[in-house]
Amino acid sequence: MLSRLFAAVQMPDVKISKKTLEAFDAIGDLPEEPSEIGNYLSKLWTMLKDFALTYGGRLLLAAVVVVIGFKIINVIDRRLSHAKPFQRFEKSARNFFFSVAAVIAKLCVLVTGMAILGVPMTSIVAIVASCGLTIGLALQGSLANIAGGFVLMLTRPYKIGDFLKFDDVTGTVESIGVFHTKILTIDNRRVIVPNATISNSTVVNFFALPLSRVDLTFTASYGDDVDLVEKTLLDVCDRNEKILKDPEPFARASAHKDSAMEYTLRAWVKSEDYWDVCFDLYHDVKIAFDKKGITIPFPQLDVHADRNPADEKFETAERMRKKQ
Repeated sequence: MLSRLFAAVQMPDVKISKKTLEAFDAIGDLPEEPSEIGNYLSKLWTMLKDFALTYGGRLLLAAVVVVIGFKIINVIDRRLSHAKPFQRFEKSARNFFFSVAAVIAKLCVLVTGMAILGVPMTSIVAIVASCGLTIGLALQGSLANIAGGFVLMLTRPYKIGDFLKFDDVTGTVESIGVFHTKILTIDNRRVIVPNATISNSTVVNFFALPLSRVDLTFTASYGDDVDLVEKTLLDVCDRNEKILKDPEPFARASAHKDSAMEYTLRAWVKSEDYWDVCFDLYHDVKIAFDKKGITIPFPQLDVHADRNPADEKFETAERMRKKQ
């Protein structure tokens, strides 16, 4: 019985020895008598030794190829990722393509190990095709993320270190992987965003270009001199070393609001100084306005109450009645 079972599962291009087949036939089924179990185990041990001599070399060689192959791939991956010719590529793109290449190389090593065991290539191709279809249907979202990762690497809308805003997420790009992108928010929280999601979203990259413009609006009372307010805003910009002189800062009255005049201030800075300058201007402008006596008004509402003529007639009639 065991010989027929082994013949049914043996690999097509591996020839089983006649001695092994005879050992299988000699073993037979598990004996019912306890006294015969020792003889049965002896025959089984003989068969296993013959099987190990026949197939043990292939199993050992396949294991050695897989283990050594994986280690060589890891070493090559580390060496190439730090090699000078590849340093000119952007870090996120370099890490992404090296990780994909490592996965493909390891799959090739596994296929080689299967071939050493005697599995025919036609069977391997059939297994890979069937598994690929099954995995593809089960992991549609993951495959979409991989495709999104390739799109991000090819189009490169952002890189590691850029400050992004999309949907409800705002933060700095920490890493770009095969399946997802890691975003570090301002409050030091890590957000894992699938590549498929971010590749199909509208992304605002604050640091895509070396220079950025800070646009702020301030209000002043209608009673304050317009030229004084504009000059005060420009003086604040001149005292800030992080604000560029070329292009020059811009400050002009821009709108008439209900309770105040609105002024627009624009200043060009290096992208990495954007937030520092933004907060510095809010702080420095308030101090400068206080020194110049410029008022920052708050919304006001004047309420006028008109008397009802009928109430006036009633009060007049009531006074005349009292006099009588």
